[in-house]
Amino acid sequence: MRNQPKYNFFKNTSYALKGLIDLIKTETSFKIELIITIILLPVIIFIDTTLTNKALMFITLMGMILAETTNSAIERVVDLVTLEHHDMAGRAKDVGSAIVFLSIFIFVITWAIILIDTL
Repeated sequence: MRNQPKYNFFKNTSYALKGLIDLIKTETSFKIELIITIILLPVIIFIDTTLTNKALMFITLMGMILAETTNSAIERVVDLVTLEHHDMAGRAKDVGSAIVFLSIFIFVITWAIILIDTL
């Protein structure tokens, strides 16, 4: 049996906001990426490019935030299981970091191609 309450939109939204607030309070990398996102969102709105390019810019920007959130979740679960150094725990955290790295790489390449093409 799953340890999960019955679905409730408002409760689930409050859980999501609680997690988001916790990330903002405790994760430096998330804060940095959130600031980058807030700064770059207006660029997407005002840049003279196609709607498809704007969508790609938005998706890759938000992908970076999603990857950091996933990485933080992985790190917390690993830390919950063991605080001792364990090879598999380290590998799990490394994979989480790789998710973030790849999302940032995709973000930078996508934005560079679109901005070079636009300017």
